[in-house]
This record gives sequence, structure tokens and C-alpha cells, in this order.
Amino acid sequence: MFTLLPVLSVFSRVLLAFAPAFLVPLGWALFLDAQGHAAVWAVGFVVTILSGVLLWQCTRQHRRELQTRDGFLLVNLVWLVLPVYAAVPLLYTVPDIGWTRAYFEAMSALTATGATALSGLDTLPVSVNVWRCFLQLVGGLGIMLLVVAVLPLLGLGGVQLYRAETPGPMKDTKFTPRISETARGLWGVYVLFSVACMLAYRWAGMSWADAFMHMCTTMGLGGFSSHDASFGYWDSPKIEAVATVFMALAGVSFMRYFIVLRHRSLRPLTHDREIRTYVSVLVVSVMLVAILLTAHGVIGSFPEALRTSAFHVVSVATTTGYASTDYAQWPVFAPVLLMFLGCFVSCAGSTGGGIKLVRMVLLIKQARRELVRIVHPRVVNPVTLGGAIMPASVMTAVLGYMLIYGAATMGLTMLLLFTGLDIVTSFSAVVATVNNIGPGLGDVGPASNFGVLNEFQIWVCTFAMLLGRLELLTVLVLFTGHFWRK
Repeated sequence: MFTLLPVLSVFSRVLLAFAPAFLVPLGWALFLDAQGHAAVWAVGFVVTILSGVLLWQCTRQHRRELQTRDGFLLVNLVWLVLPVYAAVPLLYTVPDIGWTRAYFEAMSALTATGATALSGLDTLPVSVNVWRCFLQLVGGLGIMLLVVAVLPLLGLGGVQLYRAETPGPMKDTKFTPRISETARGLWGVYVLFSVACMLAYRWAGMSWADAFMHMCTTMGLGGFSSHDASFGYWDSPKIEAVATVFMALAGVSFMRYFIVLRHRSLRPLTHDREIRTYVSVLVVSVMLVAILLTAHGVIGSFPEALRTSAFHVVSVATTTGYASTDYAQWPVFAPVLLMFLGCFVSCAGSTGGGIKLVRMVLLIKQARRELVRIVHPRVVNPVTLGGAIMPASVMTAVLGYMLIYGAATMGLTMLLLFTGLDIVTSFSAVVATVNNIGPGLGDVGPASNFGVLNEFQIWVCTFAMLLGRLELLTVLVLFTGHFWRK
């Protein structure tokens, strides 16, 4: 008989691993919060610890090796329940937030989406902004990846969790003999880049608090800020340059960085088809938007247009969502192009959302293959990537994902249209949340936020963020009858 108890046993350890996250805002509250919210974070830490211990005591007799189905259940349970624990402190620290917006904010943080329903960020307690931003650092690479590194030490394998959580179509690829070593290596690279990013922000002129918070949301490609004006608060070319560089770096697979460090060679980066395409798309898009802004007189000088274009193209394309100006007011081609780039540019294995560039490369190759077959029906022309022939199972998975991606995007858009939203706001809100971009267009554009939506509309967008973070199939498989059959 199928039972949830082994899954809950592992989830108890996830809660115990998540509890120390409350100590980060607690530390900032003790030194910088004039409002005295330290008790809220302390209680959050204690409650999470107690919940984990109690759940572990109730389920410790049911430990066993996780099956594939268990892995999917556990990942969904983590991304549904952890935002509950993350949202409760917001109810006591943010005035008039309400449960719907608190959960939306926590889900947006942990999924590294960056869509916010809050305004007045500059007046919020430092610890609250630290909490929102730090959750994006944790959620960026995936808290389950940390658990994968810990589970083997508890006698529980982590391959199933890795396959359910890791973004991208090639989930079975491992770069070390043990999955736990891979996980620890990825976290090591993540921490190394994070420290470098924070120091660079501090060097560029941010305070230590802002440098820490924006490091979290840059490396997590989440885009939360401690200021309503986002990067427009500083209007600093130096700070924007640092953000652009680290957003671009975080948009590349951290697995590739891990291999580079292991083999002490840049070859895994320079010879990777996906990364070369990633750089090419960004460069061409930056030049195109810069030329457009100059031609339409939006920005007077080309160097200034190039700076503004580079920051916003990289920000939206990598699904970070920072803004230094209201790019929705640019000639309509530019904001639509930015949203389009945000749907697919991030590399598989990065902290970004969206379709992932490798899927687009494979789809283009498959389309080209079909065109060749029309002219030469008997030709042998397999789809290849990096010199390797792609198995039929990978291509089937990519095509199936794209079909479901399109259906989910249109279905959720129609649902928002049914509630009375206009087409631009509805479609862009779904695209922004399913792809974990953050700001959309229309009423949820970069100069506004998702707080203008009603509660039902916010719940639709919350579900869209969960779908996007877990790449749709991991969530939707739970709604199939075959999943629950023995």
C-alpha cells in the first residue's frame, strides 16, 4: 500500500535544514531593526525546529529508500509548505499584508520569481527585506539540492530528488560518481560566486546591507530589491555593471563552473553549444535594443543606450527582473522582446527560470531536421548537441514539455481574462510568473507590482510560479491517475 509516511520522514529533515534560515534576519534585526522584530524571527526559528522534530519523531520508523514517486511528492510538498513557514513572519512585520499576499511573497521568493505584491519597500524593517532576499538565495539553486547533499549522510539516497528538482531536460546527467558530491560541489560554486558578488556590490557603492540583499537576489536570479525604485534608486553605472556581469554569470549552468574548477580548464564553457548560443543571443539583443532606443530618441547617446540596454536585457532575459527605469514605456518592440527573451534564454542548470535555452536549441534542430526530411525522406539526420546524438526519449520529453508549457500558459491566461483583467496584464502576468521573470507588462509592469490584483488573481499567479519553478511536469504529474496507482 502506498503511504506518505516515508516522504514525511524526509520532509522533517527538510524543515530542520530550513530552520537556520530564520537566524539570518534575526541577526540583522538585533543590530539594525529599530522596530524590534527580533522576536518574530526567533519564534519562527523555534517553531520550524519543533515542527521538524515532532514530524521526525512521528515518522522515524518509516524510513526507506525513496522511489521516483516519493521524490516528486517530496519536492511538491517542500515548495508548497516551506512558503507557509516563510510567510507567517511577514504577517507580523508587514502592515496590512494579509495571508494571500504574504504567501505570494514567500512563494515568489523561494521560487526566485521576484514578483512582489508589496510597495513601500524602503520603509520596511531591514530584517524583512533581508528575509525576502535571502529566501531567493536559498531558492535559487533549489533547497532540495542541499537536502540531496545531506540525505546520503542519513542513509537515504538523493538521486530521485535530484531528478525531480534539477532544471532542464537532461536530469540524469551526473558529473561526479556520487550525487552528494555533485550537490556539495554545486553549492560550493554557488557560495563562491555569491561572496564575490557581494564584495563587488560593496565596492561599487552599496551599503553592506544592500550589498548582501542584492547579492542574494542576483545570484538567485530573483530580482527582489530593498527599494521600490529597484536599481533606479542608485542610478549608478558602476552598480549596474556589477549586476549585469553577475546576472549573466548566474544565467549559465553552475554545473559547467563546477567542471571548470575540477578540470582547471575553460574548455567546458567555451565549447558548450548552449553557452555559446546564450552569449550570442544576449549580445545581439543588447545591440538591437540599444539601436532602437537611440533611433527613437528615448536615450540621446548610444553609449548610454548601450548601458541601459545591457542592464535590462540581461536582467529580464535571465529572469532576474531588476529595473532601473520603466522599460514598459519604451517603443513596444523592446518590452515585448524582453519578455520573449525571459521565456527561454537561461541555461539549464542555472538559477534562472523559463523554458531553458537548451530546449530551444533542440527544438530548432528538430524543426530543421523535419524540413530536411521533407526534401529527402530517407536521409539519416539525427538531432545532435555538442556532437552527441540526442536519444528519442530526450526529444520526446522536450516536445511534451513544450506542448504542456503552451497549454498551461494559455489556460492560465484565459483564467485571468475571465476575472476581468485586460489582455496585456493577463498574458504578461502569466508569462512573468510561469517563467519566474518577476515583473510583467500592463498593470503588473516594472513601475507597478502584483498588489493591484485581487486575491483570486494572485492565487492564480502563485500557482503559475510553482508550475514554473518545478518545470510544470513535476507538479502536473500529481494530477494523473497513473501516478497514484500501485
